[in-house]
Amino acid sequence: MDSLAFLCARHVVAHHPLPALPSGLYPILFQVAFLDGRPLVLRDLVATWPFSELHSQKLVGHHKLLRDHSCKDCVQAVIQAVVEQLKRELEEPGCHSSLRMLDMTGLSDSVPGRTPAGLNTSFITGVLAKACVEVSKYQQEFQWCGFKRHKGHSGAATAAPQSPGVDIHADLCIDVWSDKLQCDALQAGAAGLLRLKCREFQAGYIPASRIVTLLESLDPSSLRRVNLCFSSLGLTGLSVILPHLFRFPELRSLKLWYCDVDLRHPTPDMAKRIRCVSRQLGMLSSLRELNLRSSPLSGNLCHILCDLQAPLESLELAFCSLLPTDLAFLSQSFHAPALKILDLSGHNFSQGLLEPLRLLLEKTSASLLYLDLMGCFMTDSHLDMLIPTFLRCSRLRFLGLYHNPLSMAALKDLLQKTLELPDLQLVMYPHPKECYRGDPSRFGWDFKEDVDEELLAAAAAEISQLLENSGRTNLVWTYKPNAHIALDYFSF
Repeated sequence: MDSLAFLCARHVVAHHPLPALPSGLYPILFQVAFLDGRPLVLRDLVATWPFSELHSQKLVGHHKLLRDHSCKDCVQAVIQAVVEQLKRELEEPGCHSSLRMLDMTGLSDSVPGRTPAGLNTSFITGVLAKACVEVSKYQQEFQWCGFKRHKGHSGAATAAPQSPGVDIHADLCIDVWSDKLQCDALQAGAAGLLRLKCREFQAGYIPASRIVTLLESLDPSSLRRVNLCFSSLGLTGLSVILPHLFRFPELRSLKLWYCDVDLRHPTPDMAKRIRCVSRQLGMLSSLRELNLRSSPLSGNLCHILCDLQAPLESLELAFCSLLPTDLAFLSQSFHAPALKILDLSGHNFSQGLLEPLRLLLEKTSASLLYLDLMGCFMTDSHLDMLIPTFLRCSRLRFLGLYHNPLSMAALKDLLQKTLELPDLQLVMYPHPKECYRGDPSRFGWDFKEDVDEELLAAAAAEISQLLENSGRTNLVWTYKPNAHIALDYFSF
């Protein structure tokens, strides 16, 4: 139920232009104007913002109303209001706004059922890039006109008064179609009035040389995550990029998704490149999260991680073709007791990996919060062997078992036994074997078209009833992958 203040604020923002308002009302008026999709009101609020900082996501949150309209116009209105503010400050040096920092991070977080239509990191990145270029061009033109206007009789030029500018904190998502514009924006902002401070940097489908150019344009003070995805970097490309990450002291997360790193058939030359990449990773002293999704390592995990200076707290090795020796190394390493997030999806634990997995989970049991074993060909007997180990993970919040051929009886047994895990919040379970029209063993995955929807609904209802009877109202079991929000390392 909305508060009385929220309802009153909704009445106020329904009228434009706004009346004179006390500063204490600005935060809730901003929230309501954003949620109700009133860009003109947002522009007025930002133009007269009485505080030095504006944290958009903290004000908007993930309110249920975000799904009711597209927030694109609202985001553009907020950023354009800052652009107009800076132009006005150039034109009228004595007319400075209080706003000096705009935080746009987190607005486009993927929240199933609540993500605003069309609002994603790529869209915000594009709007910010155009704004930076616009302000930079306007500043250059104004300074040139000011140079001529302020030129004294002696011929000496006097500098026009400068605006202190605005820092915009944002997460940037860049691809091959937008990297030129974004590079121009970052370079323009470095010495301009609208300065981008990148918190999380994602680059996809971009060659190593362009990634390096972009990284060199980033402010080193605020970057905490780099995500390089869907690029044919390989070990050679990584060895070119990694040295350019040394200048970011706050870099704690490195994600390398589908980057064409394949170590299954090492050659002497490849061994040298592996060693080079390992040494470079070791230079990232603040690194705590590493994601090597879909990089076939096959016996080389120790060579990749051996130079890290501090234990990892989050490690994703999904679809990495790991061997028993890789899991054995990990269980004996100093990473195991520190791991909070572990993703080993896409490995066939019927092929000699089950016992190494059990030993690894025992070593991580005191710290582990998130465990994903999606698509691991796990049968009822495998699950029965692992349940005692799961129960030792007393802090576990998420357990992912989607795409595994498990029976309804095994799932019910798992439910009853894991009720004793006090922090468990979400279990992602597979379609029970009994819900398939044919033999599910012939499938590597759960194919929805081969599932009887009525049987699946009945199974889900039975699981829901068991949960209700247990009194664990804080625990969710679901077979819908879109309901799953990955635990973010920075949410700890």
